[in-house]
This record gives sequence, structure tokens and C-alpha cells, in this order.
Amino acid sequence: MNLALFDLDNTLLTSDSDFEWAQFLIEKKALDRELHEAKNMEFLEQYKAGILDIHEFLDFQLKPLSRHSRRQLDSWHDEFMQQKILPVIAPGARELIAQHKSNGDLCIIITATNSFVTAPIANVLGIEHLIATEPEQKDGEFTGQVAGVPCFREGKITRLESWLDSHNLTWLSFLQSWFYSDSLNDLPLLGKVTNPVAVDPDATLKHHAEENGWPVISLR
Repeated sequence: MNLALFDLDNTLLTSDSDFEWAQFLIEKKALDRELHEAKNMEFLEQYKAGILDIHEFLDFQLKPLSRHSRRQLDSWHDEFMQQKILPVIAPGARELIAQHKSNGDLCIIITATNSFVTAPIANVLGIEHLIATEPEQKDGEFTGQVAGVPCFREGKITRLESWLDSHNLTWLSFLQSWFYSDSLNDLPLLGKVTNPVAVDPDATLKHHAEENGWPVISLR
């Protein structure tokens, strides 16, 4: 069996679902535009530069989940999918996923964006398995805190190894492994797989890929 790992934001999507969710909440007036829009942009630029403090960001991103009922959040998410996500699925994403599925590969989306935002996206893309940052829940409602290790940078390796272990799998279970990503933040996990692939990469990842002979592709 082979393993195919996919980053989500700016890889299978042409935008960042974390950023778009915050913008959506601003547009719904669930977040104050003056207080949150500039901060949302600031965090996005820090992520692109590879200097994001993931815990500071998650405090910003997960707190709004605790201010609204799960029922309200789910209703908003249905709108979010239609308005913000379906239009930004990368044109080549479904074909790439289908190719790996037809080869019998185990396909997993692995993303720093929290599972509340990303689980419905994985479902739409036809990928059963999702490893994401987990928002803490109590009695079915979000607390605004993160549960466990954030699925970010080296944390993606930690979370993936934990997932594989829980499914009685290890890296040695796979003849070949692929990871598709756009971001310099994913260099730790890209360095672990047998087939790292840079997808519409940022400048740092593109340079690293070219230096190391990794494929560079576009899904756009």
C-alpha cells in the first residue's frame, strides 16, 4: 500500500480556508471588522513568512467558535462552503486525488486548519481521512481552546505518526509515500516522505524543491 498526503490550503484549494472563515464571520457581523480584519491579514502574512506563532493564532481563530452555538456554527458553515470554498477548489485537485485513489493509495488531508472548518471540505473532495488541528469541545460545544498538538510544522509529523499508530500502521507499512504542499511551513513533513511534491509553491519551498530535485506542479 502507498500513502498520499495532501495539504489543503493553497494546495487543493486556491485560497486559505482559515483566512476565509474569519473573513466570512466578519461579513456575517459575528466578528468586528475593525478589530479582526487587520489581525487576520497579519496572521496570514506571518504564516507565509514562516514566522507564525501557532498558539497565538489559534487563540485568535478558535475563540469565536466558543461564542456561538454549534447549531449556529454549522448553519454558517453550510453558507461558507457555498460562498467561499466551492469556488476555490483548485481545478486539478479532484483529478490528482482520483489518480491516487485509482492506484489504491491511502489518501489523507493533513492540515493546520481546524477540523470544524476542514472536515466538510475533505468530505466534498472525497477524502475520508482528515488529520487537522482539533478544537477542544465540551458537551458538543467548542471551548475556544485547542485539543492536543496543533497540526502545524513538526506537529504534522507528530499527529501523522499518532494517527498511523492508532490505525496499526507505521511509515514502514508503505512502499511509497507522497506529500503535496505549497508551503515552506511543511518542509518538515515533506522531508519525511519518499515523494515530496511542491504544489504552486511559495518562493522558499520552490527554491528548496529545485535544489533537491523535487517535482514542482500546479493544480491551478
